[in-house]
Amino acid sequence: MIIEKDAFAIANAVKNGEIKAEDVARKFLNYVKSADKKVEAFNSLDEERIIKAAIEVDKKRDRGEELGELAGVPFIIKDNIMSEGEPVTCSSKMMLGYKAIYDATVVKKIRSADGIPFGKANMDEFAMGSSTENSAFRMTKNPWDFSRVPGGSSGGSAASVAALMSPLSLGSDTGGSIRQPSAFCGVVGLKPTYGRVSRYGLVSFGSSLDQIGPIGRNARDTALAMNVISGYDQKDSTSAKTGVSDFTLSLDNDIKGLRVGLLEDHMLDGTDSSIVSALNKTKEILKDMGAVFKKVCLNNISLSSLEAYYVISPAEVSSNLSRFDGLKYGAKVGSPKSVEDIYLNSREHMGDEVKRRVMIGNYVLSAGHYDSHYKKAYQVRRIIFDEFKAAFEDVDVVLLPTSPTTAFKIGENTGDPVKMYLSDLYTTPANLAGIPALSFPVDFHDNLPVGMQLIGRSFDEALLLNIVSQFEKRVSLPKFRRMDV
Repeated sequence: MIIEKDAFAIANAVKNGEIKAEDVARKFLNYVKSADKKVEAFNSLDEERIIKAAIEVDKKRDRGEELGELAGVPFIIKDNIMSEGEPVTCSSKMMLGYKAIYDATVVKKIRSADGIPFGKANMDEFAMGSSTENSAFRMTKNPWDFSRVPGGSSGGSAASVAALMSPLSLGSDTGGSIRQPSAFCGVVGLKPTYGRVSRYGLVSFGSSLDQIGPIGRNARDTALAMNVISGYDQKDSTSAKTGVSDFTLSLDNDIKGLRVGLLEDHMLDGTDSSIVSALNKTKEILKDMGAVFKKVCLNNISLSSLEAYYVISPAEVSSNLSRFDGLKYGAKVGSPKSVEDIYLNSREHMGDEVKRRVMIGNYVLSAGHYDSHYKKAYQVRRIIFDEFKAAFEDVDVVLLPTSPTTAFKIGENTGDPVKMYLSDLYTTPANLAGIPALSFPVDFHDNLPVGMQLIGRSFDEALLLNIVSQFEKRVSLPKFRRMDV
């Protein structure tokens, strides 16, 4: 069935005239209408706009024009990324009624490659969370177990790919928000190097940490998406002036002699035994493929990266969300009697987690605490960067868990913010260092996916994708879960 085909197969079938892009769109739409009643991954889905875009791809082919790399491929967009004419809510009541007046650069590139932006995915409000339980609108379910979370904040993006509602999706990753839900849902999720993919059109969370990236069912599809969305953008002042690579060219390279770094055993304390077991199994498979392993010193991953992240990111979000005051941006409440009323009442639209992080951010930036908190956190950030730089003199990549646990039950951690934050233990270091990291499925435990993470040198995404592509040839795992409809 067409919905089970990957992005490569769909694009080739559309290019070769084996199927129309319109038929692809209709088949996915028909499936999504039933499947999403169980998963609840979508915040919006404009059927008319989707069909119209697909018909334009067919007309282009009928005219004899060459189609792009994503010809007719549905591509779900996280609901904090602008797509012209469609709602952008960030899963917050604060954004209700807003429609984007322009395309984010990544969305424009998807359209230029003849891909079909396919609805907006649910998320934690303003991308703050690790479970998608902070959405103001719905609770997205993990397709492998509806009683469990899909991860966050890109939970809708990951769950939709795992549940066959699209071959590809876009997420944003500030501290693990692409990789952790990818691990929980059993799909491939890549956080590119900071600056590799334009952030123009992304609603900012932590501006020095945020990065848009793709989620796919396999390494090849994820590489295909990177071909399209990466590259320099003059509209983004943080965009890196690097050439556009073809990330699919190196997927079949032999990884014999690959040098892989591992954390010291004591640094895995507190991680579920099932995760440690899967890490060891992954190590043995890679070793059989010719990789060599070495322990690396990354002490600040377990000692202070999480603490530094939860000082820096709230500080940046307190600045970025200050614009949502009911005057410049954001929904207004009732008939305010004063400016103070507008501020107070409009911000009641924000959820508890958003308020918590804004208040933490204001606290650590205040005159009495800036040096002891924010400045110290940035010093730790530099240490983490230097630790990775030193490690990459001896190894090519670092292998570690994506998350300390598999997907936890809905409601299990909502009363304990610190326990929830610990979900980001292994993902935040790559954001702090600005380097690429990729989560990929390696095993199942109690019928739940287990994901591992590869971290590489800056702009070395091709190597990470190459390793996962070769791993997929050795290990056969379910790549999706079809909803019974």
